[in-house]
Amino acid sequence: MGALTHDLVEALEASDAERALGLFQKHLSRKGDAWDMHLSAFPVAQRVMNPPFINPHLPKMHRIYRELTPFLEKEDVPALIRLELTEFARRPKLEKLPKAALLTSRVVFSDVESSISRQDVEKTAVLMATLYAQEGRADLARRLLLLGSGYLDHSLGHSVSCTAFILLEMMERNDQDPWPALATLADYFCKGRFHAAPTLRPSATPDPDAAITDNILRATSGRGIVNLHHTITVYSMERVRQFFSPEEYSHLIGAWIEFMGEKEEEPIALDSRGAEGVYEYGRFYGMFSRLEAKPATAYLAPMFATPIERRRMGRFLIKSLCDLYQGDYNPHYLTGLGSVLWVLDRFRNQTTISLNALYQYLDFFFDGIRSRK
Repeated sequence: MGALTHDLVEALEASDAERALGLFQKHLSRKGDAWDMHLSAFPVAQRVMNPPFINPHLPKMHRIYRELTPFLEKEDVPALIRLELTEFARRPKLEKLPKAALLTSRVVFSDVESSISRQDVEKTAVLMATLYAQEGRADLARRLLLLGSGYLDHSLGHSVSCTAFILLEMMERNDQDPWPALATLADYFCKGRFHAAPTLRPSATPDPDAAITDNILRATSGRGIVNLHHTITVYSMERVRQFFSPEEYSHLIGAWIEFMGEKEEEPIALDSRGAEGVYEYGRFYGMFSRLEAKPATAYLAPMFATPIERRRMGRFLIKSLCDLYQGDYNPHYLTGLGSVLWVLDRFRNQTTISLNALYQYLDFFFDGIRSRK
C-alpha cells in the first residue's frame, strides 16, 4: 500500500470525509486509477456500520461495486468511488478486533456454532480463521451460508445476502488478510444469534433453475424494502452457487421460497406505447431525475432488447444514481441496483419479469430520494 492509499485508509478510519475526498482527488490529479482507491479500502470497508441495523450493509456494498463497474466507461468510475468513500467516511466503524493466532488443534464447524451461541465474537473469529486455514475458504463459505439460510426470516435475508458478498470479496482478495472480513462475520453472526444450522430441506425444489424461474415474478412484485430483499436474496444465492452440492442449493432456493411466504405475483401494468430506446445520457437523466417510477420503467423498456442496450441502460442508471447523490445514501440503492441488473440479464427474454424488477427497484430508490428532499 502506497503512502497516499495508506493515508486514505487512515482518513476513513477517522471518519474524516473531507480529508478522504481530498486524498482521492489528489490521487486522480496524479493520473491515478480510481479503482485502486476502492481496492485499498478493503480492510476498513469490512467495519463500516449502518446503525441502528446490525446487518453489514456497507461491506456487502463494497463487493457489489465489482458487479457495477463492468457497465461503466473508465471516466465514469471516479464518481462511483467518490460516493463509496463518502459513505465509508461518514459512518461509524465497528471496533477493530485484534488479530489472534490460529488454533493448532483440529476445528470442526460445530465449534463455530457453539461459540456463536455463547456470543463470543473473538473466539468465533479465531475458529472461522482456523477453519479457513484447515479446510479451505470454499468449505468455510459453504458452511456459513448454510448456517445463515436458517435465519432468512429473522434477518430479512441478510444472513445469506450480506454473508455471500462479504465472503466473495474476501476470497477475491488474495492480496489481503482475510481477518477483517472474518471478524465482521463473527460479530454479525453473534449479534444475529445465527448459531444452529438447519436440516437440509427435502428436495421440494429438485430443479433450482426452474424454481427460480417459477418464483422470480413473485420476488420482483411489491413495493418497499421487504419486497426488494426478496430479489436481493436470490441474486446473492446465485452468486455463491458454486460452493454447494445440488441438494444443498435446492435447500437454499427452498429457503428463499419459504422466506417470501404467501406473497403473490403482481405484474406491473405500464403503457410503453411510443417508448424509444434512450441513446444519450443527458436525455436519460432529464427523465430519470423526475423520480417517477412507472414512466421511467416504460421509458427504459426498449433497452431490454440487446446486450449493448442493456449495458448502456446499466451505465446510465449507475451514472444517474451518482449524479443524484447529495452525500447520504441508503446502501440498498447500490445493492438493489446490482440485483436488478442481474435480473435484467438472467431473464432478458422475459419482459414481464424485467419490467417488474426494474419498477420495484426504481420505486424504492425514487421514494427514498423524494423522502429526503
